Amino acid sequence: MSVIKDDCRYSEDHEWARVEGTVISIGITDHAQGELGDIVFVELPELGDVLEVGDTFGTIEAVKTVADLYSPIAGEVVAINEDLIDDAANVNEDPYGKGWFIKIQIPDGEDIVDGSQLKDLMNPSEYKDFIGS
Repeated sequence: MSVIKDDCRYSEDHEWARVEGTVISIGITDHAQGELGDIVFVELPELGDVLEVGDTFGTIEAVKTVADLYSPIAGEVVAINEDLIDDAANVNEDPYGKGWFIKIQIPDGEDIVDGSQLKDLMNPSEYKDFIGS
């Protein structure tokens, strides 16, 4: 059974988004990492890249396959998890903690907690139904 965190919102592409202060952290769900298998490589964007919802921001390579990563939130990339470059297995071990990918600053003027971008993502209960857990 997949772990679904109550403090995250979820996309149909199995990315999670979590408000952390003034930024939103993004990673892939426990369900997604389980489906991918052993993750061996992660390619991430550059600091300062500006993403729109649905933009590809990198790739994740597992023993089984390579998959694109899609941004569930629009904004500027203000941090990348460089630890994943040396140890991509962190995504398998701790997808909601050490396995985060990027942090995005949403555009000025948008309420980071109640912003429409987060409202467009699934809550934990909806995501649980979506993956059939």
